[in-house]
Amino acid sequence: MYISDINENYEQELNLFLVYLKDRGYSKETQTAYLHDVRHFLKHLNGKQVADVTEIDVMSHLTQVRESGAGGRYRNRCQSTIRLFYKVMIRFKVTSHNPTLEIEKAKVEKKKKPTYLQKPFLDACLQLVDGRYLTRDIAIIALMAHAGLRVSEIVRLNIQDFDLEGKQLAVLGKGEKWRYIPLPDELHQLLQITINERIPPNNSKDKDALFVSQFRRRISKRMVQCVAEKTFAALVETYPQMAGLPLSAHKLRHSFATDLLRNGADLRTVQELLGHEDISTTQIYTHVLDEAKERAMNNVRPSIPMIVKKKSNYNSRN
Repeated sequence: MYISDINENYEQELNLFLVYLKDRGYSKETQTAYLHDVRHFLKHLNGKQVADVTEIDVMSHLTQVRESGAGGRYRNRCQSTIRLFYKVMIRFKVTSHNPTLEIEKAKVEKKKKPTYLQKPFLDACLQLVDGRYLTRDIAIIALMAHAGLRVSEIVRLNIQDFDLEGKQLAVLGKGEKWRYIPLPDELHQLLQITINERIPPNNSKDKDALFVSQFRRRISKRMVQCVAEKTFAALVETYPQMAGLPLSAHKLRHSFATDLLRNGADLRTVQELLGHEDISTTQIYTHVLDEAKERAMNNVRPSIPMIVKKKSNYNSRN
């Protein structure tokens, strides 16, 4: 079944789902991802009515997702999307049942430690930024590495999001949720200079954009990623030991979180600065806390009574 057939056969259901996503304030990226997952599921139904779908139909689709090479995490995302889809269908009286409710989630491998840059290499990144729009690109790297912004958040920044007097930055993150990041003096001054050197956009739609491209429109995600890629290439050339590491723009955000924890910030503070809705997402950085605990315990020197030490020596000899 082609996409055009899916859109035609399930036009009402897809429109209702999209209206719900927009009304709930989901970002365009999330809307696109959810609609992709739902269309994939509807394609599997091969024309079967949404109200007639059974638990076996959903499980069959999720099995196909796994067998196509997707991991457990993506399979579970598809399941969550279909569950939300049916929640919306029930709300709008398209059906009266949700066939996903009794389906168990797939087991997911424990998240690996995130790749991050040590502080000296993080600082080196700012020194290695190069190009025609130097101040702008340094500001982009600095906001990811020292304020934890996502690529999409960099793109969406507007001039008015920068509070000149309050020295903070308002960031519109996932789920259309705002968070407010206090800026250290260095970042505050850097953004001031960036705005002063900013190229005025040539269209009204982008007039408030903080970061502007050479084409005088709001900078794109791809351009932000290119700035990061060029910087990492220079980093690897300068420090060959960095070659082979999976470096990306998002790794700067990981580095920011790791640096915060190393300097004593608690998980709740890191969660708020990163804009994580659930603290369990922030807990991927607990490897830093584990290292701190190990260092702390290595400094513990209990005064063990001599009689116990003698027993220990005896046991080791026998």
